[in-house]
Amino acid sequence: MDGTGSTDTPPVLILLGPPGAGKGTQARRLEERFGLVQLSTGDLLRAAVAAGTEAGRQAQAVMEAGGLVSDDIVLAILRDRLADPDTARGVILDGFPRTTAQAEALDALIAETGQTVDAAISLEVEDEAMVARVSGRFTCAGCGEGYHDAFKRPAQEGVCDGCGATAFKRRPDDTAETVRARLDAYHAETAPLAAFYDARGQLARVDAMGAIDDVTEALGALVAKARAA
Repeated sequence: MDGTGSTDTPPVLILLGPPGAGKGTQARRLEERFGLVQLSTGDLLRAAVAAGTEAGRQAQAVMEAGGLVSDDIVLAILRDRLADPDTARGVILDGFPRTTAQAEALDALIAETGQTVDAAISLEVEDEAMVARVSGRFTCAGCGEGYHDAFKRPAQEGVCDGCGATAFKRRPDDTAETVRARLDAYHAETAPLAAFYDARGQLARVDAMGAIDDVTEALGALVAKARAA
């Protein structure tokens, strides 16, 4: 196979999962292994604003006014990005869609090039494990190296392994209470979306509580299946 699948349409995968589920880590691994491109809503918005595109200027005006960027603007930015050559091997969408209305709009957008969603992959995790995972995170204030109270402490307490700095910081919204609230919001928002894709036979669930390499292998099998379809 030439790396783009058996058809002329590259795979479109959606990665679902609450904060701390490992979406970013796994998306990067899939990029490296399969040449897929991760399309994160936040990154797309920032890039469009920096590039000064029409949709980027609209997004900037909304954000500067303290509003939420509309679905139409996000879709316009996504359409522009999907036209770039590097997406020809397939994409992983992270952070979009979040609602069934957005999912329907995405279907219409990618149908313009004869594509469909190959799989919406839900990284399944346990809420309390996510609270412990996220609320325990901290980073080096000097180089940004990531640490965790339980899983990854500096070799020398209070000293960054990477740069030797002695100052660390935590995100103010990474408290246990805030994480639980974010999880509740995620479940309320995503449950209808999961049902939407499940009804279409496009939902795949992956146990994300295991070893990172095991999760990668499970995701890789789904990507391989999508590319062979």
